[in-house]
Amino acid sequence: MGTARIPEALLDRLRTEHRFLITSHRNPDGDAVGTSVGLARLLRRLGKATRVWLRDEVPALYRPAITGEKVLTGERPPDGFPEAFDACIVLECPALDRTGLDEVLGDLPLINIDHHLGNGLYGEVNWVDSAAPAVGEMALQLAEALGIELDEAAATPLFLALVTDTGGFRFANATARAFSAGAELVREGARPERVSQWLYESRPLPTVRLIGEALRTLELHAGGRVATVVVTTEMYRRCDADSQDTEGLIDYPRSIAGVEAVSLVRELPDGTAKVSLRSRGAVDVEKLARRHGGGGHKNAAGFLLERDVESARRQVAAELGELVGDA
Repeated sequence: MGTARIPEALLDRLRTEHRFLITSHRNPDGDAVGTSVGLARLLRRLGKATRVWLRDEVPALYRPAITGEKVLTGERPPDGFPEAFDACIVLECPALDRTGLDEVLGDLPLINIDHHLGNGLYGEVNWVDSAAPAVGEMALQLAEALGIELDEAAATPLFLALVTDTGGFRFANATARAFSAGAELVREGARPERVSQWLYESRPLPTVRLIGEALRTLELHAGGRVATVVVTTEMYRRCDADSQDTEGLIDYPRSIAGVEAVSLVRELPDGTAKVSLRSRGAVDVEKLARRHGGGGHKNAAGFLLERDVESARRQVAAELGELVGDA
């Protein structure tokens, strides 16, 4: 992986233009939420007008980080769109269709900021740095390059982005660069204790019940090197939960000794399956996700399968078994 310097064209756009729409991918994770809000607040400190628009609701786990921020969700564009904006900043999306808003976002000039492998470079300006531990770390670089002073309101969501994408500084992307960014964000006002409480000590009761239901479906494959769990719509009903309550669930089977790759297979309302993948070390699950039209990172990726959850589990378990055997 290589480090990509900030393009001068990007810095010029952020300095000279004044009205920015900020978005990220569907089913937003901590990096998507934290960076969207953190960058919006940074640009406001530069005197810019910003608005965050996400296709899907912010998971309850991350909502404390956006307190006081008006995040628009759904398919309806913000008032005045597109004339009210000079450009749209798209975060953490290797392809524009990952936003779920691609049919309308093309009406604006696009600024593409990402750290995924295989980014399609679809923006008028593109900054893709595959060595970045999180897009939140890239936003910190932008603040430094533009001379923006951070405060707690901007630094804390960026710290959330960094913590979640590095798995609490446990994944392979927890590099010296990640720790350096974390230290800088704390110096600038980020509150690690608050982020830890949001992520690890504030789970809603339906989330905990769903974790229990899902772990009953746990299966090991490939001699214990692969683990799979499933979540069905019936399980959501019994637990009074929804898809947002699966955030972080995959980390439980991943914590089993000897497991090198994990899949969480969730049933969608139409009966098809959404597959989330995690792995350790040399096991590259992004390759498997890309084979099925998805994407992600080497150790964290996902895709959709037009199968029921059990047949999807069997297929993915077999493919992951081949993957760990090749690693």
